[in-house]
Amino acid sequence: MLLGSQLRRLREARGITREAAGYSIRASESKISRMELGRVSFKTRDVEDLLTLYGITDEQERASLVSLAKEANVAGWWHSYSDVLPSWFPTYVGLEGAASLLRAYEVQFVHGLLQTEDYARAVVRRGMKSASDADVERRVALRLERQKYLVAENAPEFHVVLDEAALRRPYGDRAVMRGQLQHLIDVSERPNVRLQVVPFSMGGHSGESGAFTILSFPESDLSDVVYLEQLTSALYLDKPEDVAHYEKALKELQHDSPGPAESRDLLRGLLQLS
Repeated sequence: MLLGSQLRRLREARGITREAAGYSIRASESKISRMELGRVSFKTRDVEDLLTLYGITDEQERASLVSLAKEANVAGWWHSYSDVLPSWFPTYVGLEGAASLLRAYEVQFVHGLLQTEDYARAVVRRGMKSASDADVERRVALRLERQKYLVAENAPEFHVVLDEAALRRPYGDRAVMRGQLQHLIDVSERPNVRLQVVPFSMGGHSGESGAFTILSFPESDLSDVVYLEQLTSALYLDKPEDVAHYEKALKELQHDSPGPAESRDLLRGLLQLS
């Protein structure tokens, strides 16, 4: 998706049609469309020919994009879990692993990167009522594997805003919820994690459209991506005007909500009540 987005912007900047781009690599207009949406694999020669067509002559820029094409064709570790994942989710896991900054708002439950094993199991069981125990455990294992991103050597910055509703809605028994609240208090102390809570007392706020995640990448020329999950699919938005709307909403949430220290106090208060 990231490479396709880059190729699309380069093509549009040169005023070249998809049909002309397809002709240059002996392909159809529809294939160019699928490439730009990240829905097909990339041949190195095709990427090189397109870069030539788009006037990209800088060797470093070409090498970076060709390298990205090679990486895009390598199956990530998460593909071994594809049997228990919805078709749209492996793409998100790949983007999550490549991001240097993750910004998120959650209202239904605690963000997957911050869930305890017991809480994650309760969430998965609630969402997959007909799943076998083995499938549930594989989903939980994937979630725990993803959490390793936050403690890796090159861990991303993670800025998350949780609605108080997500903290009060029980998944699992009292012990599970107490464990989850304590985990949030602990993980919020990590230097790369900024956790804020939107209290009920705040009333209406800019997160009225529901949960979303904004992913930013270390390569300065790669656009941010907004991830929106739905019941039967997911949306990946990378147009600047779309991303800007979600960034504005999140900044307002961060500005209006208690800061990390005050949010920890709120979490401690909920823990005492649980």
